[in-house]
Amino acid sequence: MTAEERVALVTGASQGIGEALVAGYRKLGYAVAATSRTIAESGDPMVLAVPADIAEPGAGQRVVDATLERFGRLDTIVNNAGIFIAKPFVDYTDEDYDAITGVNLRGFFEVSRAGVAAMLERGAGGHLVTISTTLVEHANSQVPSALASLTKGGLNAATRALAIEYATRGIRSNAVALGIIKTPMHDPSTYAALAQLHPVQRIGEVSDVVDAVLYLETASFVTGEILHLDGGQSAGH
Repeated sequence: MTAEERVALVTGASQGIGEALVAGYRKLGYAVAATSRTIAESGDPMVLAVPADIAEPGAGQRVVDATLERFGRLDTIVNNAGIFIAKPFVDYTDEDYDAITGVNLRGFFEVSRAGVAAMLERGAGGHLVTISTTLVEHANSQVPSALASLTKGGLNAATRALAIEYATRGIRSNAVALGIIKTPMHDPSTYAALAQLHPVQRIGEVSDVVDAVLYLETASFVTGEILHLDGGQSAGH
């Protein structure tokens, strides 16, 4: 790769939205480090597969180090990995809490901390994009998910905090708050019912998410933004 080619790191990259984001950044001309707990090697020399469980202490630093060793720089981090468990609040277990906070919070914290440090050392700016949920601001009794709101609400706040902390150093920080997206986590038989949760009467496509993230990637004057990609849920019903 040349010194001008940019590098993105995508977490949760083995399937669904993460896999599509890897392809999207490659079309944008970026080299990509793709990480998840189980991820296959790519035939593309500009895609580095890094198997890691980012909920484990130290894994985030290891993923960033592998990215720097292979490509020599890091320009963008897409914090896509996340765990979503919908159940009544009193039914959550300690195991649920550990799993959700491990990926959603520790994973974000360690990958972003190591990545921002690398961006600061290089001195050429960078970009953080975090995948969140519109349920943070638009709770729904049909989808009880307090632990998602606990973690993703914190990530929304951190997104704004980091945008301000590093605004003068060229590092932008944004998030995309999703409605329900057509991914492997949803059975196709539920699509019609799930569509009713969105004012536009459909669920989102993975391509919608990629378009939103790549918009933020190229929107150099946008930082601290929580972009709602939710078919109108956050606006009302």
